[in-house]
Amino acid sequence: MAQDWPGLIAEMNPQLAAFRGLQPDVMKAFAQMAQAATTTNALDTKTKELIALGISVAVRCDPCVAYHAKAAVKSGASEAEVAEALGLAVYMGAGPSAMYAAKALEATRQFAPADGTA
Repeated sequence: MAQDWPGLIAEMNPQLAAFRGLQPDVMKAFAQMAQAATTTNALDTKTKELIALGISVAVRCDPCVAYHAKAAVKSGASEAEVAEALGLAVYMGAGPSAMYAAKALEATRQFAPADGTA
């Protein structure tokens, strides 16, 4: 049965908001770190999201896969680029990463426009 990746984000957002309410300083610091890490300098946004998606696979984090698959599609990553990044994640993480790479590909397909354009 396929995972509903957009639904996972919809499910996580209120949970994250609740946690943010209980730990505002931690989550503010996390948001600042995320902003610093995603600021484009030598690497563009698409490259950074492909890296984040690969790491999401390597650490086997479903919500991370969902958020970074969505962001990779939004930043213009093609399915071929996603697949290549996922290939590196599999190389670095072996069999378990192969299973998560399949999940991440499914996630990016659910966020991609129906006409196949990024």
